Amino acid sequence: QHWLATGRASPRLVLVVVFVALLLDNILLTVVVPIVPTFLYTTEYEGANSSAGPARPEPAPAALRAPPFSSVLSYFDNTTVTVWGFSSAAELPNGTGSNPPGHPPSTSPAPPRGCLQGGEFLAQENVRVGLLFASKALVQLLVNPWVGLLTNRIGYHIPMFLGFTIMFLSTVMFAFSGTYTLLLIARALQGVGSSFSSVAGLGLLASVYPDDSERGSAMGIALGGLALGVLIGAPFGSIMYEFMGKASPFLVLAFLALLDGALQLCILQPSRISPESTKATPVSTLLRDPYILVAAGALCFSNMGVAMLEPTLPIWMLQTMCSPQWQLGMAFLPASISYLIGTNLFGILANRMGRWLCSMIGMAVVGISLLCVPLATNIYGLIGPNAGLGFAIGMVDSSMMPIMAYLVDLRHTSVYGTVYAIADVAFCMGFAIGPSTGGAIVRALGFPWLMVIVGVLNVAYAPLCWLLRSPPAAEEKMAILSQECPMQTKSYTPKEALREFPLTEESDGEAENVE
Repeated sequence: QHWLATGRASPRLVLVVVFVALLLDNILLTVVVPIVPTFLYTTEYEGANSSAGPARPEPAPAALRAPPFSSVLSYFDNTTVTVWGFSSAAELPNGTGSNPPGHPPSTSPAPPRGCLQGGEFLAQENVRVGLLFASKALVQLLVNPWVGLLTNRIGYHIPMFLGFTIMFLSTVMFAFSGTYTLLLIARALQGVGSSFSSVAGLGLLASVYPDDSERGSAMGIALGGLALGVLIGAPFGSIMYEFMGKASPFLVLAFLALLDGALQLCILQPSRISPESTKATPVSTLLRDPYILVAAGALCFSNMGVAMLEPTLPIWMLQTMCSPQWQLGMAFLPASISYLIGTNLFGILANRMGRWLCSMIGMAVVGISLLCVPLATNIYGLIGPNAGLGFAIGMVDSSMMPIMAYLVDLRHTSVYGTVYAIADVAFCMGFAIGPSTGGAIVRALGFPWLMVIVGVLNVAYAPLCWLLRSPPAAEEKMAILSQECPMQTKSYTPKEALREFPLTEESDGEAENVE
């Protein structure tokens, strides 16, 4: 009991709780990325073909066996490519012929299927998978403002625990869903739980770390949990699905979610209602603040790039690289590792070099990395662009999250639930617009043009981060500060703002001594 009482008063244990909640949320977010495209292909396309007719019987005569290589027409760029492993010449699209019979027999086993088998199905699947991935963000987008208002009324602890409960139900539903509709419902349910966890968790962190530099470091560590979840999710999902089946990764996550719930019960005491002592600034007022809108836009556009990659990159790899299932998740590994490094590194460095400069450089690098993705011809060619993308998004996220709380301290009331609801809405807009429009753009223009569009968009937005270099304080805060220091200027750096506001007991004591 003494340990629990001490822990509940420790900001570090609160940071651990938020870290674990964001970790599990983002493992579940990305674990489905390599699973859903191949699961739908297996259950719908191959299942339909096998039920339509008894399959192509294995030909006994050697003349009917496929040659090692066959030329087929690529749906990707309208060129003829060589594909290994079609079972007969009759299966080739558009009736293209095979190589002359002079080739030596193949000694290594052929891949299970050609790159372009079911090309039209894969083109349609881009849109369906994109909508499934976007459903989580769309639901979260709608729920976030209400969660922000709820945290202002009852505090952060109960919403955090509600987030855990809903996340556990979503994870179990993913494990036992066998159709597209059930997967869509489970993904939408995850959006509700994620809204409670992220808004309440980040608001709780901002309230227990009032010092701006400490808050920046804490946000960097918490975003490291987000990064670690993204890092683990896709490779973990692809390997578990390949060797142990679809349900296995979700059952492991459900067990870990139960441990997270026990941790929250011990540390946060979610039965306790603790409303904010001061009235929060209305959401409408915060949405009219141009500096908050610029920061939210940076979060939205930088994360939109990786959101568009999630549904489209695995299918593009299937069409152009003949990638096995385990590579579909491993392709995101460089981005996840570099994001983990970027958030932890720039959680500290961003305050020293200027958060506005850090985010501006990050957005420019995001755009350049996205432009380089279509140049890859195999999974190794994706390492450099994906690593640059993850590192740059880490720079933007670790800079913009503390800026959100700093802007509220400087220009509004120091209550953080609402502003982090806006920040999470910005995330969700990126992850809703990205997958939902990405699949349609790929079908209309192709994957390379999708990367060009979103890359140019990030580079064009980057200069707007300069506006966050020295935001002015609101007039009410100026009046309070002028009573303490009449010569104070209208622009503030984080250190000056911390020295003057918020007022601490020490500063009150100094004022009484002066009187």
